[in-house]
Amino acid sequence: MLDLVIEARQAAISPGFDVRRILPYRLRRMLGPFIFLDHAGPVSLAPPQVPADLDVLPHPHIGLSTVSYLFGGQVTHRDSLGVEQIIRPGEVNWMTAGAGIAHSERFEDPAALAGSALEMVQTWVALPEKDEEQAPAFANYQPEQLPIFTDNGVWMRLIAGDAFGLRNDVQTHSPLFYLHVVLRAGARFGLPRGYPERGAYVAKGAVEVGGRVYAAGQLLIFTAGLDPVIVAREASTLMLLGGEPLGERFIWWNFVSSRRERIEQAKVDWAAGRISLPPNDNGEFVPLPQDKSRPAGSGSPPPQALS
Repeated sequence: MLDLVIEARQAAISPGFDVRRILPYRLRRMLGPFIFLDHAGPVSLAPPQVPADLDVLPHPHIGLSTVSYLFGGQVTHRDSLGVEQIIRPGEVNWMTAGAGIAHSERFEDPAALAGSALEMVQTWVALPEKDEEQAPAFANYQPEQLPIFTDNGVWMRLIAGDAFGLRNDVQTHSPLFYLHVVLRAGARFGLPRGYPERGAYVAKGAVEVGGRVYAAGQLLIFTAGLDPVIVAREASTLMLLGGEPLGERFIWWNFVSSRRERIEQAKVDWAAGRISLPPNDNGEFVPLPQDKSRPAGSGSPPPQALS
């Protein structure tokens, strides 16, 4: 029924901002094309308490798409394409790094932290080899562009991909599904069919699968070919994700590639300033980490990553 249960670990994406990190994991590098999963918050701070270093400074990416989705609060995204976009709950920010992009994430409205606790899930979706060097791109999708389904204690929104007959216009590069699901206590739910790799991250609450109970902060990875029933033991929020695997990917810091040498080049490019900073946020940035290790493959965990 379950191949693996991954427990979230604490990590930091900036000096003042801790998150629960789920992927990558030493026993499971990817789930379909998803190579990274962070759950940040909830963080609720009154303005005098908001630390100056909560922001995530400009930093680079290659070979992936970052997907940001909020439960609460708001975040200002700026990138080297010149995009400036505030993301709010129910929206999707989909940034494709391709050959290289830099972006920042700043928490510029103290009222958003105080009034509605900041809570965000961010994933990275690895790109197929043919798309790894494409031109970078960014898109924001509003809630009305993301179809919702409700039935018998189930509410769900399709964030991206194709699942349960729902589709949207979020541009993806390989077959995948990504859903936000809210279950009332006692509700029963299944998984999308037709994908070899499928998982459910319990963001809130507790669910039962095959007679065992799983709690918030756990990612359940299901055995291919089986159709499990997920039962909400209490009001619960799940993020369902998975899809077709892409093959081995190497990851180091914020860089993902099918080729080790490409990551080494990205290190050099960032250190030399060849990946542009956001034109409207270029006064500071995250320097290349001093870790000199080779990119991690399927056998060892990567160094610290930023969102």
